[in-house]
Amino acid sequence: MRVTGTVGAGWAEPGPLTTIDADVAHLLEGLPDDPVELCRVAQGLVVLPHLAAGFGIGDERQEERSIRSTSDIFRRLVALGDAPLVGDRPVDRRVVGTCRHFALLATALLRHRAIPSRARCGFASYFVDAKYVDHWIVEHRMEGRWVRVDPEILGFAFVDHPEDLAAGAFLTGGEAWRLVAEDRADPLDFGVDGVTHAWGIAEIRGNAIRDLASLNKVETLPWDEWGRMTASYRGETDASFDALIDEVATACASDDLAVIERTYRSRDLAAPPELIR
Repeated sequence: MRVTGTVGAGWAEPGPLTTIDADVAHLLEGLPDDPVELCRVAQGLVVLPHLAAGFGIGDERQEERSIRSTSDIFRRLVALGDAPLVGDRPVDRRVVGTCRHFALLATALLRHRAIPSRARCGFASYFVDAKYVDHWIVEHRMEGRWVRVDPEILGFAFVDHPEDLAAGAFLTGGEAWRLVAEDRADPLDFGVDGVTHAWGIAEIRGNAIRDLASLNKVETLPWDEWGRMTASYRGETDASFDALIDEVATACASDDLAVIERTYRSRDLAAPPELIR
């Protein structure tokens, strides 16, 4: 499936973390063309950290959560059992990963099919009642709009139509920022499920910056910090940083690649090289 047109075209090609190297390209045999089916393939390659032990996966494999690139994830899959991505892979032969890994792999497979797509970092409203939980999804361009898909929960009943999320079901970091800035939501309702201290405005700022990086094809790990992000988590930033996050939110809401790239390259928003490998 190839999508033509100017909007989104810049996201049809892989970035440094979604490139599929030649040594693992054989895994792509039998890959489907349909966007949702590609997301289902990604879903079948990852097991969440808190579920791993139940499938006999030892604690030593929890380090797989920190694998950054698609090709390195594929190499780990080969080590666990060299077989095409398409098929019923046993859970213990899947990579231990987070929501970001589901989104990253889905993005890589969609881009492999030249479908404009991008991983988005933000918050889901459908895991904890009345709360917005730190989360990653993928969106792909189809019929003139961005379709948001949560590849982690396809086939599950967390939310209606995870293959085409309704408006507001998932908020990017910038969308969450706007909601809070307009006093339409409490910042303390945004955070990391299961972590009592990781809630509030700093989590929103952090995910806004991570989302900006992802729109620039730098899909960092969920816990990566750089620039003034750490100071924000410590409560040490001022109104000037909030003004910068306003700019980030505006850029992320646009489909103007020039604006998105210029904002990302300004000041201390770009992820350092050690996070892009």
